[in-house]
Amino acid sequence: MNDEPFWTRIVFPALLRPARTTYGQAMRAALARIGCDDVPRNGLYVIGALNLEGMPLAQVIRDLGVSKQAAGQLVDTLVLRGYLERSVDPEDRRRLTVTLTERGKAAAAAQAAAREAIDAELIARVGAEKVMHAREVLGALLVMGHEHDHADED
Repeated sequence: MNDEPFWTRIVFPALLRPARTTYGQAMRAALARIGCDDVPRNGLYVIGALNLEGMPLAQVIRDLGVSKQAAGQLVDTLVLRGYLERSVDPEDRRRLTVTLTERGKAAAAAQAAAREAIDAELIARVGAEKVMHAREVLGALLVMGHEHDHADED
């Protein structure tokens, strides 16, 4: 019998998806409680990212890793469902800006509260230091991915 924890026998990438699902399920439940159960797939990411000041939509779309067409359809759906609004950029009338509506801000707040609850439970289970180490490891993976993306462009 192996006394090691089960997660030591699972490859790292296989741990990431179900771990992410823990957050996604909590966020979707929080959204459903406030009547926002119609956020499409990847919509959580767009709403959460746009809630961060200064996060340009182009960067959000790049991070999603979907085609421009799929990204456009996602934004269209979020606009139609009242989470986002498009407006003309006052500094460059040829450009459109996309911002959260009041409904989008409420969804972002519910999503953030759910994330914070999962974070708090995680810290209670393993401690703040281990959570910070996990963040460091995941951050390194993100940097590696961006470096590989830029190396492919050269």
